Amino acid sequence: MAGSRKEKLADQWFKRALSNLARAKQELPEGAVYEDSCFDAQQAAEKALKSLCVLHGIRFPYTYDILKLLDLLEKEGVQIPSGVHEATTLTDYAVVTRYPGWGDPVSAAELKKAVALADRVCKWVGEAVLEVGREKEQE
Repeated sequence: MAGSRKEKLADQWFKRALSNLARAKQELPEGAVYEDSCFDAQQAAEKALKSLCVLHGIRFPYTYDILKLLDLLEKEGVQIPSGVHEATTLTDYAVVTRYPGWGDPVSAAELKKAVALADRVCKWVGEAVLEVGREKEQE
């Protein structure tokens, strides 16, 4: 990514997304719960989408809501692949499952799916960032 302030900030958001994704992919240490890793998966998708918002100059609210972020991007003309839309299911991992008694326990299979969705979002955002960079070079 080039050196404008906006691009540097977008890059910082994306690096944080990749950090959360790396944590979500780690094998659970003894005593850890799936819910915390699912939260990292949700955070990866959220921060990746916010990175793309920053890059496109889209102001976003401080929200965990993946659908809200996707809607903001679409309103600005960003084409969202259907597979990325599936990541809206990650929103529940931001709040409901993080607090005991608020939701059902998370299974290993649910964690695997959450990580796959977050990975899909991060890969798409990474490709979208490269595309924006190529468009700028052609200007």
